[in-house]
Amino acid sequence: MRAAVVVFPGSNCDRDLAVALEKAGADVTMVWHKDTDLPKGLDFVGVPGGFSFGDYLRCGAIAARSPICRSVVDFANKGGHVFGVCNGFQILTETGLLPGALLQNAGLKYICKNVGLKVESTNSAFTAGYTAGSEITIPVAHHEGNYTADAETVAMLQAEDRVAFTYTDNPNGATADIAGIFSENRRVLGMMPHPERMAEPAHGGTDGAPMFASLINALIPA
Repeated sequence: MRAAVVVFPGSNCDRDLAVALEKAGADVTMVWHKDTDLPKGLDFVGVPGGFSFGDYLRCGAIAARSPICRSVVDFANKGGHVFGVCNGFQILTETGLLPGALLQNAGLKYICKNVGLKVESTNSAFTAGYTAGSEITIPVAHHEGNYTADAETVAMLQAEDRVAFTYTDNPNGATADIAGIFSENRRVLGMMPHPERMAEPAHGGTDGAPMFASLINALIPA
């Protein structure tokens, strides 16, 4: 699987994501935000966590207008697989690839801890390695992780099986406990928790590893 990880000023989880992908078997290229084109022949693009552009204006808003994001949107619209984690999720909502918005945590404090997630859907290349309904532990580290959408959008996501993960004990006030969602074609996933930080035993757990193994199995050429 050929993958690219986008790097913005303020990204701090780009290497974590690249290492998780490489350990699963991907060939990873790092792409700078000022680049206008993605490498040829990609199967996957990762948009990492961090504080792109210092979270000025609105989290992810400036990054979403970087030159490379035009190519990321085009890649997704042509059926490519895109994963946005934490700040990456915020960026994907700002580009319009995913609905809703990420607002300040309900408690108005930064949260950094392990949280429980319920796997709501295994119908995707990202989540096929899990069991539907199972509970996993994944770290969060965010101040604006409160996923917010109107009732109509949430009902649509639920009816179309597009909620990937929910919190078992909601840490940030997210609507309907939503921790991650898919695009309509299920090839774009945005989530606030960091599976790349729970992908090998040295991290204290491996509950994130099945996501990267699942991607490799789904996207590597036969």
